[in-house]
Amino acid sequence: MLFVLIAVTNVLAEDSKDAKQPNIVFFFTDDQTTSTLGCYGNGQIQTPNIDAIAARGTRFENAFVSQSICWVSRTTILTGLTGRSYGTAANPEFARADAVETLYTDVLRDNGYRTGYFGKWHAKMPKEFQREDHFDEVEVIGRNPYYKRQADGTLRHETDVIVDRGIDFVKSQPKDKPFALNMWFNACHAEDSDRRPGIGHFPWPRELDGMYDDITIPSPRLGDPAIFEALPDFLKTTINRERFFWRWNTDAKYQTNMRAYYRMVTGIDRAIGRFMDALDEAGLAENTIVVYTADNGYYMGNRGLAGKWSHYEEALRVPMIIADPRLPASQQGKTTDAMALNLDLPSTFVDWAGGEIPNRYQGRSLRPIVEDAKPTDWRSETFHEHFAVRNRIPAFEGLRNEKYKYVRYFDDGNHEFLHDLVNDPDELVNLAPDPDHAETLTAMRNRTTAVVAELGGPLDPLADPFTDSTVPHPEAAANVGAKVDKDGFVRIFDGKSLRGWTSLSDSPDADYWSVEDGAMTGKTDGSLKMNHFITWEQSTVQNFDLRVKVKVTAGGNSGLQYRGTSRSDMGLDVVTGYQCDVVADNPNYNGMLYEEKGRRILSHTGQKVIVDVDGSPWIVGDFPVKSFEADQWHDYRVLVEGNHHRHWIDGHPTADLIDLDVNGRSLEGVLAVQVHVGPAMKIQYKDFMIKHLPDDLPLMQAADHPISDDAVGVKPQGKLPKNWTPPIYGERLPTAAAN
Repeated sequence: MLFVLIAVTNVLAEDSKDAKQPNIVFFFTDDQTTSTLGCYGNGQIQTPNIDAIAARGTRFENAFVSQSICWVSRTTILTGLTGRSYGTAANPEFARADAVETLYTDVLRDNGYRTGYFGKWHAKMPKEFQREDHFDEVEVIGRNPYYKRQADGTLRHETDVIVDRGIDFVKSQPKDKPFALNMWFNACHAEDSDRRPGIGHFPWPRELDGMYDDITIPSPRLGDPAIFEALPDFLKTTINRERFFWRWNTDAKYQTNMRAYYRMVTGIDRAIGRFMDALDEAGLAENTIVVYTADNGYYMGNRGLAGKWSHYEEALRVPMIIADPRLPASQQGKTTDAMALNLDLPSTFVDWAGGEIPNRYQGRSLRPIVEDAKPTDWRSETFHEHFAVRNRIPAFEGLRNEKYKYVRYFDDGNHEFLHDLVNDPDELVNLAPDPDHAETLTAMRNRTTAVVAELGGPLDPLADPFTDSTVPHPEAAANVGAKVDKDGFVRIFDGKSLRGWTSLSDSPDADYWSVEDGAMTGKTDGSLKMNHFITWEQSTVQNFDLRVKVKVTAGGNSGLQYRGTSRSDMGLDVVTGYQCDVVADNPNYNGMLYEEKGRRILSHTGQKVIVDVDGSPWIVGDFPVKSFEADQWHDYRVLVEGNHHRHWIDGHPTADLIDLDVNGRSLEGVLAVQVHVGPAMKIQYKDFMIKHLPDDLPLMQAADHPISDDAVGVKPQGKLPKNWTPPIYGERLPTAAAN
């Protein structure tokens, strides 16, 4: 048979019926490639507990998913069927009722197992499907948000909550009864609705704050722009490219998000270590098989892409580790090149349980490989496909063997790829048009057609037109996926809710923000010990024109933070960076340019300033200072072009600054507003909109903007000596002048 559709029960399963059935623990991560684990060769990331499982188990070097997307991969494991087989030709993403009537956990229960499920679900089931019917204990724990408010008011990361439930499950385990426990993490999936780099997009357990900040993570190995440019046009405009601009498109964003992603992985590792300790304390470790794998791979910026969803190795390849403590030392700490699939796991679980593997299962038990070696009749070819979100993700089907990979994108004119995996493991060359490989191409094309027929046949034609997600090279990355009006502006507050904004704080009672009278409203009672922020989640900002109406009560103090940095080490909602101040009672501060937790006052209101290359601000001009009445609506405008910053209130200029400080300035960051320490106040924002300007606007250079010798320094914040006089640029110390 061209593709193994029926897995025959292994003889070992028959023998195990008379032996003590092992417990099974299944750790399942989201969006993880092999390059993010120590045991797969990453020398920077810290995953000692997962590495230890590999050291006493079997590490699969060629483990893949049949379809690289969350819900299809997960449903494949639950049912033992490929997506094409559990769905229908008209609606392949949703499982048929008969396909999910019996999950692998039901087979285990029939064989005496107590089953538990905690974590991410995201499987598309029929309306009548009830998860509770298939597990003894089940609790779906999702993200949105990753930080879960606990009964005592504290926040706990979903990774730890899932393992907490797993530990409780083990502690309540009856004696002399085997168990199968699924802990399916949401990590390392990005929080797609929150595109703040770091703590927003890849939230980590807070105990790991600061980890990896001292390292530079290598750029994507396949990040050469020429690799992206070589892709066919239909792969350059999809969600893969759209999300690239959410997380990987600048060096700073890449480093921030990669460090955050690494913290998520290490968070999983530490939680696994905690669970393994609990398993040992319960006296169950010596009879518990541990499985670790992921639902799909991840591009991590390779090929100029994000996410997964296509045929390249980065999307299909996943880590897979299996450790059976009952095996002799000779069968522990080994690697195998056997081709394994997520499709194999349900057969493997049933095999361990001593049950009869259902005839409909399309995978094979991995048990012989773990207990001995790859069988001589082991598969030499695997089938892969993608059809989910078909109107936005190009659909394909094809085969991979030890030498070649063949796929065809059947909604895109049957565009074919043929890769030589031996001589071109990075799949940079498409051999499909090469006449020297015509025979191989034809053979794999025909085998793919035959396997598709065996698995359920071709899918129905695409019903709706395909929709591109982005242009390959947008002028402004922040506009990717945004709704832009005829004037180029994006409305970032809907006047009805705080949707698209986050103010999650470490403090359980820090609920400062609401919507009143169509305005984003912040209130404080005068007891604040630190400033608190609400941050726009939908994009970072680079060059922009921001317009907003602002009203603040007498004594109030707020600010428009921009190109800021989320500083979770100071608090989950804290943002540092540039700020256009909103100050009710001091016209010298209202509209000035301040840098939160940084260089502080860069320009008082009414000053034209150049910040020199050493970070010192010098006054090079001025304009009148006006007062603006408190508790009235005023129009604020912030225009940032490269390193040139300008602020206005009601059309009157309040700040004009050029920032030449390469080390101190920021060219991209988040947008936020704040409530400030001090008197009780009420601050309101409405008609909030932003126009994203091209990302590649030129930066002003020191040579073109000289500072006159008689320029004086900006008065700094804080108490100054009585005899303080502002420094004069021409009288700087010689070392400073030399710089």
